[in-house]
Amino acid sequence: MATPSSTRLDLDGNPIKPLTICMIGAGGFIGSHLCEKLMSETAHKVLALDVYNDKIKHLLEPETLPWNGRIQFHRLNIKSDSRLEGLIKMADLVINLAAICTPADYNTRPLDTIYSNFIDALPVVKYCSETNKRLIHFSTCEVYGKTIGSFLPKDSPLRQDPAYYVLKEDVSPCIFGSIEKQRWSYACAKQLIERLVYAEGAENGLEFTIVRPFNWIGPRMDFIPGIDGPSEGVPRVLACFSNNLLRGEPLKLVDGGESQRTFVYIKDAIEAVLLMIENPARANGHIFNVGNPNNEVTVRQLAEMMIKVYSKVSGEQPPEKSTIDVSSKEFYGEGYDDSDKRIPDMTIINNQLGWNPKTSLWDLLESTLTYQHRTYAEAIKKVIAQPIAS
Repeated sequence: MATPSSTRLDLDGNPIKPLTICMIGAGGFIGSHLCEKLMSETAHKVLALDVYNDKIKHLLEPETLPWNGRIQFHRLNIKSDSRLEGLIKMADLVINLAAICTPADYNTRPLDTIYSNFIDALPVVKYCSETNKRLIHFSTCEVYGKTIGSFLPKDSPLRQDPAYYVLKEDVSPCIFGSIEKQRWSYACAKQLIERLVYAEGAENGLEFTIVRPFNWIGPRMDFIPGIDGPSEGVPRVLACFSNNLLRGEPLKLVDGGESQRTFVYIKDAIEAVLLMIENPARANGHIFNVGNPNNEVTVRQLAEMMIKVYSKVSGEQPPEKSTIDVSSKEFYGEGYDDSDKRIPDMTIINNQLGWNPKTSLWDLLESTLTYQHRTYAEAIKKVIAQPIAS
């Protein structure tokens, strides 16, 4: 573990100075893993801002922890809290992770989605620009929308040409569906705040880095409906499938599970973020894809792999009918649309920061599902055993 007295060097051989980091959304999935990394391996101080702190409580208590005093939790909602500007002023670096980022919400709560991802982020960008604070802003791979290849005929050989589907930060267009497809409310809001951050850099000298995560996966991701989230909630695909596995239910494949995705282990991705934090000369002004193109599967293949992994970690046999197909309209409601592939080009992050992901899909699923089973299996058994009120 790093201590304040140990000297760590950046990629250019310069000593890394301890920073005060204002982390907005520190209590979420990504924030909790980043806080862990910063506490255990660096001398940086974190002002952790969020509405909830359940996922970082182990870092805040007890007071005998070796990093006691280097992480402070501030319970606030950035929508309406006057303390935000003051906390940003106290920091050397601001990291904004706050977002509504669950596909089920894009259709059913498009206004909240747009406000959360664009309107609520505006003051953060403004305060950083006005007070000359460096900003690492978390965006999404969804800003790319649909691939160029998805508009080609189904039998076109060009669909297999990487030029038509690999997503590059500085080249690929951002192609969204029609306005009535409200699924794109999230991607559109995220793209617009990216453009604002970029414009603040161009016009007012804001030092920024934009992160585009490609399906970061690991322990503490999302929630399990009815256990640590709303019973009617629909989390992202890994937690959805985990919930089905924990309950012994078939996994629901939306539109046959034909969409292709890549998945990267959260601990690999956090390594990339730490490189961005500690190498501003290499990271400033850049947009970075952070994903693992080697872990590419269809959603159906992901489901089949998760069934095998969960059977291994739980010792339970999968149900006889392990998957069922559902339509996107049935699962998400009217207005849903999707992208066919999300495969990141890794050239820029590799050239600037020397980062490459290490963990295979099987290994990251085994780590994550071991955590899910250990954390939730008994609680779900108790819920299932409760009699249903008539």
